[in-house]
Amino acid sequence: MIPVVETPEIVSHYAPFFKAVFSPKAFEQFKRYVSGLIVSENKTVEGINRIFVIDVRNQSSLNRLLTESPFSVEALNHARLDLLGSLVGTKMKYNGVLSLDDTLLTHYGQEFEKIAYLYDSTQGCYVWAHNLVNLHYSDDQTDYPLSFKLWEPAEIQDLESGLKAAGVKIRQSKYALKESDPRKWRNYLMGLWRRHQDKPEVKNLYQSKLLVGKQMLAQFVSEHSDLNLPVTFDNWYTQPGFCRFLDKELKIFYVGTLAGSDRVMLAKGDKSLGEFDRQLQEEHRQALETRAKSPFRKITIPYKGEKESYYSYCTTLQIHNFGKQRLVINHQRADLSDSARFFISNRLDWQAEGITRIRRHRWPVEVYHEEGKADGLDQYQVRDFEAIHKHIALVAVTYSLLRAAQHDHALLHKLQKNIETRLDGSAGDWRRNTQAQALWALVSFIAAALSHGKTLAEVVRPLIAAFSH
Repeated sequence: MIPVVETPEIVSHYAPFFKAVFSPKAFEQFKRYVSGLIVSENKTVEGINRIFVIDVRNQSSLNRLLTESPFSVEALNHARLDLLGSLVGTKMKYNGVLSLDDTLLTHYGQEFEKIAYLYDSTQGCYVWAHNLVNLHYSDDQTDYPLSFKLWEPAEIQDLESGLKAAGVKIRQSKYALKESDPRKWRNYLMGLWRRHQDKPEVKNLYQSKLLVGKQMLAQFVSEHSDLNLPVTFDNWYTQPGFCRFLDKELKIFYVGTLAGSDRVMLAKGDKSLGEFDRQLQEEHRQALETRAKSPFRKITIPYKGEKESYYSYCTTLQIHNFGKQRLVINHQRADLSDSARFFISNRLDWQAEGITRIRRHRWPVEVYHEEGKADGLDQYQVRDFEAIHKHIALVAVTYSLLRAAQHDHALLHKLQKNIETRLDGSAGDWRRNTQAQALWALVSFIAAALSHGKTLAEVVRPLIAAFSH
């Protein structure tokens, strides 16, 4: 735990971008909260409040920033994006890529509003969590979240009454599940919702992650139509209806991800992509023996200042349920012994290099989820759903400040004035630099007090008192 005696330079430097979002009192709490998210190891309100050893305040004032301050998350997000857009290194560029993904914010207990019992694929079990959907931006210089929303589980009573009102028939035999097996009852109603969501009155009863993703992308296209950025996503989001929406309604290019079990339509019948890949590998081995042309070729793509190589097959084929798609099958090993990756795109004239480069830019959203959790993304203790969303918005601000600092030469000079370190550009590296700055400020504070004739005991006593509160 590093005591904070002054607002970190990175926060003071960028705070003016956010001043109009808050009242004067809330603005001061905003600066303390973001400072704590960067410096403190404990990202809860209590943990953040404890690190401030000068101008000590009750943690309730910091808590009110989340629970009572009327600031707009949308306005805060716009201010954050204005800041990023003001720097050449972090402004959105024409070669940028959007990625859509979600992550679980796990908690113990059910006391949090709208928390749900969700399957965590990383742990292989169900956990209590909120599910955060993110639309992320990435290019070779930077990356950061563009927009985000907490998924909200369906209210089953409202779903049942809404389906009835919309004229959707609920089988009488299923009503017994309400008492005997509530989970099956929920799954049954959700199945009805999925089958009838083409009706507006049914669609509005619940917002799935796919609908949340559609809304985010539709808003981005309406606000940044001049950029024409492609979007990429993993296998879960690569669903026929979602891809058709992007292609036909939003008219944006996408790179999706398929599984080996998905099927491709060939002249001699359909095959799973896994089977098709094995067939291509056999053709590759025969080509090596006969010195013929292999279906795979080596490609090289730029990514974050580095070069990466893959062995790729690329052509246009009919994919079951998706229609005509540009298909890329990638291996990383020259002997094709590693697991294949399957990508599709609605841009039928793109080559393997372009599709692979775009799909590669999906990885930064995974990094954000990891580093964002280091910044406190899942460390909230507030129970109110709106307050949780505000906390997440403030974490996005924190991550964005760390990203902006990487490209701000004026700030870089200030940050490296006392702490002579080489920064590698990661958010974690900049966070550690800010923590080091806080430690330097504490040492300077103690040294200044001693130079004015105070004893060490006199200087340290109020600091210790702040820690013991």
